Amino acid sequence: MAGTGNPAPRQPRNSAQRPMPPARPSGSAPVPLRKPPQVLMIKKEEEVAAEAPLAPVVSSPAAPPLRPPSSPPADEDRFNMDALEGLTMADLLGPATDRRGGSTSRGSATATASNAGAEAAPATASRQARTVDDFDFDEEAFLAALDENAPIGTTGEVVKGVVIGMESDGVYVDIGGKAPGFMPKSECGLGVITNLKERFPKGLPIEVLVTREQNADGMVTISARALALRHSWEKVRQLEKEGKVVQVKVSGFNRGGVTCDLEGLRGFIPRSQLNEGENHEALVGQTLGVAFLEVNAETSKLVLSEKRAASAARFATLEVGQLVEGHVASIKPYGYFIDLGGVSGLLHHSCITGGVLRDLREAFQQGEAIKALVTAIDPARGRIALNTALLEGPAGELLIAKETVMAEAEDRAHRARSLLRQQEQDAG
Repeated sequence: MAGTGNPAPRQPRNSAQRPMPPARPSGSAPVPLRKPPQVLMIKKEEEVAAEAPLAPVVSSPAAPPLRPPSSPPADEDRFNMDALEGLTMADLLGPATDRRGGSTSRGSATATASNAGAEAAPATASRQARTVDDFDFDEEAFLAALDENAPIGTTGEVVKGVVIGMESDGVYVDIGGKAPGFMPKSECGLGVITNLKERFPKGLPIEVLVTREQNADGMVTISARALALRHSWEKVRQLEKEGKVVQVKVSGFNRGGVTCDLEGLRGFIPRSQLNEGENHEALVGQTLGVAFLEVNAETSKLVLSEKRAASAARFATLEVGQLVEGHVASIKPYGYFIDLGGVSGLLHHSCITGGVLRDLREAFQQGEAIKALVTAIDPARGRIALNTALLEGPAGELLIAKETVMAEAEDRAHRARSLLRQQEQDAG
């Protein structure tokens, strides 16, 4: 029966009980062993990767071959400094005939430096050390080149030049530099200049002040106005020092006073220094005689006084050695203030008498008339120094015979002037 028969034998569970594969006849191909699916898949991927053709490697001719990294050589290995000992610059540059060739001198220097270890001794022996005197050096030509290229014009320097051209915004002036100086239109002078061509024709010699040093092009900025202002301040300071009275024209007013022009400078007269300060607006256009209260060029401050002009005019009539008359205006611990008619002089207690003065009222009383010699004048500070001791004969005469001294003051003043001149000569 089909259903009858011996069933297939069961496979043993243990690997030790598995039947051995049939023996492979000699010469036949090996039977591949079956592996799990995952192992086969990995194997196939490895085989595909192994069988894939490799991309051709194109080597760049400019790329240097790769070298394993190594530590940088030490300075002793890179430069043989011991081999260069004893060599001079002339030894490295080579002979003068080679240096004219340019590239030959560089090649010689390179060869000398590279072979310094082997040729140091022969080179030193064959070439004699050269000094600075052996090279071509002209000191006068060198100094002349420095002077030729020295910058022309420093800030604040006064230079002379010649007008060489102009534009709508300024004037070009040749001041001796490698580039002309430029003077802006606003710096061409005091006041308003409407026609530059008429005021500065070509070839006109002028004197200007450097206000800005040269730029990258060698051009400097100059000013005729700044130089004129400098001269104006110098002149005004001299007038103040001499105590002069000047005439000015009132050009405007404000709440504090009036303004005026003096030597191209703007001056100010406070209302308190005007004779008609209550109606100072009406002074515009009038000419006033004024003296100086403050002159400061650094702050551009010029303050004047009409009231002080009277005292300044009185100062102008005084001189050292002059005999003046006045009266005692006030008595102070250090002396008398003498009213001389618009100005006051100081009679110091040391200049009253040559005798012993225990109290100032022993000599003069307040309001008393007095004659004295002028010994010093300081118009800028408004000071006058007086002396009565020089009018005495014997020391202390003023204390016992004051009326005689005052009556003979004119005659005694001549002798006193001689004594003052002698003192000035001894001091000078």
